[in-house]
Amino acid sequence: MNIEKEKERLSQQKMLDSILHEPKPTEMLTVYFSDYGSGDHNYGIYCALVPIDQKEEVLSSYTWDLSIGSGIPGSCVYYDEGVETPEYHRFGSDNGVEPLVICREFHGFKDDYKEVCEEFRLFHNLYHDHINNRYIKIDDDGNEAIIIEIKSNHIQIRTKELKQFLAIKEMYLSIQFDCREHSLLSEDELSLDGKESSEESEFHIWTLAYGDFGGISEHQAFSRMLGKKLIKPFPKSKSGLYGFTKEEPKKYVDFIIDSDEVGDDVSYSSNPDLLANFFGANPEAPNYLTPVHFKKEVLDKYYGKPSKYAVSDSNLSCASLWGLQIDNHHDGKVCVWLGDLGRDLPYEEQLHWRSYNIAPSGGVSETYYKRQIMAQFTDSDRLEHVFKSKYSELQKVSTEKLGWNLLLPLNDEDIHHFECLRIPSTNEQRDFDDLVLGLTKVLIDSLNEKQLNKFIEKELRGGIKGGISRLEAVFKNNCIEEYENHIQFLRMLQNLRSSSSAHRKGSNYKKIATEFEIGSKDLISVFGGILAKSVDLLDYFIGVCSSAELQKS
Repeated sequence: MNIEKEKERLSQQKMLDSILHEPKPTEMLTVYFSDYGSGDHNYGIYCALVPIDQKEEVLSSYTWDLSIGSGIPGSCVYYDEGVETPEYHRFGSDNGVEPLVICREFHGFKDDYKEVCEEFRLFHNLYHDHINNRYIKIDDDGNEAIIIEIKSNHIQIRTKELKQFLAIKEMYLSIQFDCREHSLLSEDELSLDGKESSEESEFHIWTLAYGDFGGISEHQAFSRMLGKKLIKPFPKSKSGLYGFTKEEPKKYVDFIIDSDEVGDDVSYSSNPDLLANFFGANPEAPNYLTPVHFKKEVLDKYYGKPSKYAVSDSNLSCASLWGLQIDNHHDGKVCVWLGDLGRDLPYEEQLHWRSYNIAPSGGVSETYYKRQIMAQFTDSDRLEHVFKSKYSELQKVSTEKLGWNLLLPLNDEDIHHFECLRIPSTNEQRDFDDLVLGLTKVLIDSLNEKQLNKFIEKELRGGIKGGISRLEAVFKNNCIEEYENHIQFLRMLQNLRSSSSAHRKGSNYKKIATEFEIGSKDLISVFGGILAKSVDLLDYFIGVCSSAELQKS
């Protein structure tokens, strides 16, 4: 065994450096740690919230101010002239020390666990990710950040949010540590006599001592480092809490709104307060309703996260945090009013849109113009919008007329396939495959086979495989006309999914691709054609459900 390495390990310098390290606001700070190792060490870190005015008292002793398991509601009994008076204490004592981490223990009947105090979690309105046992903060722009990570023996909290909380509480966080290293060598072999050390400063205190187990363990020498380090609060002006923090003025991005006589871009601020309007404001400036043009790919970010964003006919939103009216009725671009960009988008989102900003070519769509300027109700003629409208109409008609859904509603895990259906913005194969997969989920995998079976004789049901064949049998048995082309389309779509999205592409894909004119047309146009046939299919389904043909099951 290398004596120098053992002495270095027992010095605990690495552990001390990590504890005394001053974390940056974005770093995660360890507030609980318990590691018994394989017998050669025993690390314990725990924390306590201590009032600002108790700083000197806390740093006057190496001992902990709050032990693990303490800090829960309790009571004390006081005696005044022989009269016994019990008193309730929320944190078990009246010394002002509070827990940040609470260790729950149930005497072996239930599993122990740790939790961060409710006040901190509510202060930052943290969402509990139960699967990963971590807490997430969602800011006003919709950005998510991990604030707390909880593991069985390790809890970390992001420093920024911790210091904001300390600022309002007018407290320090005392990081208490009791760390031990054990060695199979003796103190004499390690020459540890008189090696004890300690340090006191404005915000920490610690001591390191060596000892001998005296034969009660296979290990002989040990070192013990005991102490505390105080984490300082932010000023209250940086707490982020309304009334204490000065609100920062909103920032605005300049967008391209025109081209000059030599073809250079002309840009202007999206700050609504600097724009002209129809009431005489800023007459020399561009109008609030100046159309700004963007590549269609600007929306791909939002389609890629349907759990967070929603893109619909003329609208983009981020949950209930923000929303933007958009002109998404063009083949290759998206238009937005200049003033809306500044008024409705957070600054970070403005930067995203700016990266897709292009010089204007043409105007806004007729649909958008009628809605926004003429205040007329107008249906969209964009295929993705028409498809979703027809799908919703089918769900309503089939429920009202049949009493059941011809296409089963998608569950929460599959609804994104419907929400993200659109004509793609690029000719990327991956996007095309994903959209084909999504369309088959909506139109084929969702066919209500259980209800369709009721229109097929029992002895014939077992011989029919798959939803499309079942649907075909129902149409045929009920003498429903003009279904052949729609059934053929569904089979072709199913084959395209099977040969592209679901499996490696081979000779079968090339055959199916030819049928869809893939190769002779770009993928944007191909999927546009597929979506057009899908709209025709939904129209046909609506007509069938509206008739009396399927109402006699």
